[in-house]
Amino acid sequence: MRAAGRGGPVTRAAVLSAALAIVDRDGVEGLSMRRLAEAVGRDPMVIYRHVPNKAAVLDGVAEIVFAQLSVDVKDSDWTAQLRVIARDFRALALEHPHVVALLVTRPLATPLGQRPPAVVRPLEDILTLLTQAGFSGETALHIYRALFGFLYGHILNELQEVVERPEETDEVLRLGLHRLPVNEFPLLRELAPLLAHYDGAAELERGLDILLNGLAATL
Repeated sequence: MRAAGRGGPVTRAAVLSAALAIVDRDGVEGLSMRRLAEAVGRDPMVIYRHVPNKAAVLDGVAEIVFAQLSVDVKDSDWTAQLRVIARDFRALALEHPHVVALLVTRPLATPLGQRPPAVVRPLEDILTLLTQAGFSGETALHIYRALFGFLYGHILNELQEVVERPEETDEVLRLGLHRLPVNEFPLLRELAPLLAHYDGAAELERGLDILLNGLAATL
């Protein structure tokens, strides 16, 4: 979606597209109704006709990102499809890192039935995928919650890992582990090379192996 320029039509989609561009560039704290109006090239009162306040804008930004997440409900291999969904969600998060907090928190601030269809659609489609694979509705919901609980945690961990001294080549110094008593935290010292070189794609696959293999075996 492209934001409307001066002289072009102003639509809710154009306003939200402009808001996403601002958040991608400057973070959520960089978004204001005034800056949004400037990006769209309109008086702020025009913006309020499409989104009543900043909270509605943030909800809309989460909505248009979630709308890019698709589920193939006809896939006969439910574990393979859930892997595709997980990889696609991670790709969206890496493309829009400033939006991740909105994806995790904004939908939860609204009752399920009042959330935009694009936000609820992945839930409905994953439940459809799993019930068609033979799971009960209750079990399908459990799998969905386990999957997205893992995904949210993984993405937040991957994007927010902070290195104290990135210029250092010694992993203990890079992570600031020299500040911790070595006799109290020996395993952190030992695993410093792995902690300092986080491979998000590989960690996602390892986590999915554990989660999906466990679900397939026990459910």
